[in-house]
Amino acid sequence: MDASMEAEDRLVRVIPVHFTNALEPNIQLHQFPLLTRPLEVPPSAAASGKRISARVKPQVKRLEVHVPVDTRAEVWNGERSKELGSARVEDDKEKNQELPKVKQREGEEPRLSEVRLRSEQVPQIGAYVLGVLREGRLHLMPISETHQFRPTLTYMDMHLRKTRRTRAGDDSDDDDGPPPDPDDPAPPPVPKKEKKPTGEAKEVQVAVRKTAESQGLQFQGGMTQIRREMLTLMHQEEDERWEDYEYCGGETAEANVAFESVFSTSFEELDCKSDITSLLKNVPGL
Repeated sequence: MDASMEAEDRLVRVIPVHFTNALEPNIQLHQFPLLTRPLEVPPSAAASGKRISARVKPQVKRLEVHVPVDTRAEVWNGERSKELGSARVEDDKEKNQELPKVKQREGEEPRLSEVRLRSEQVPQIGAYVLGVLREGRLHLMPISETHQFRPTLTYMDMHLRKTRRTRAGDDSDDDDGPPPDPDDPAPPPVPKKEKKPTGEAKEVQVAVRKTAESQGLQFQGGMTQIRREMLTLMHQEEDERWEDYEYCGGETAEANVAFESVFSTSFEELDCKSDITSLLKNVPGL
């Protein structure tokens, strides 16, 4: 055995740890799994004065970040943006959403001018903290929520419905609606005109049964109840109004002020009243 392995590990550095919850619960972790570049305004949009905007529905904890699109001719189809922009306007109206505050000239068609990144809250396993090492001290701050942002493309469904109506020659706004619930009773058959029998009539017996019950399938509350709960949550979210927020990038003065506020200014030393035994017992998996 090497003599160096028998030597005891030496202490290399002592780092004081500061914990502060002064900003709780305003520190969140935002993840963008599909983003391949920094979250910033494309140069073509920045040249025309466009900025990133954000809005929040605090009751349902839904967030949206709106990023202006890159309108360069080599990467953007202007005619296609008119079609999708019109579909987004109708989709916003259908979902009872406030229309974006975009100035348009009289008679100008709406355009798809931004990408909307919509959040989904991710459950946190254990305690999440933000750690920053500064001037030889480790500052820890608790993270209250974690959200993942992905592009929302619900306007594509509206565009597809409009395209199908156009192909079918139907200019109305009616559509087939949601699919039928399997727990709902079947609609009555449409009566048909009776035809004169061409041959000898025969007596036929028909038995009607409920497939789910006959096969012994049990759903707690049934599909109808689950569907109602989902629709209730959707309606609650649609009824809540958006609150507009100002989005500040990481290099802005506002972001620098917020960053400075996360550091603890207290140097009071805390006495540890837990022994190593109780600490290890509270560690999951040990």
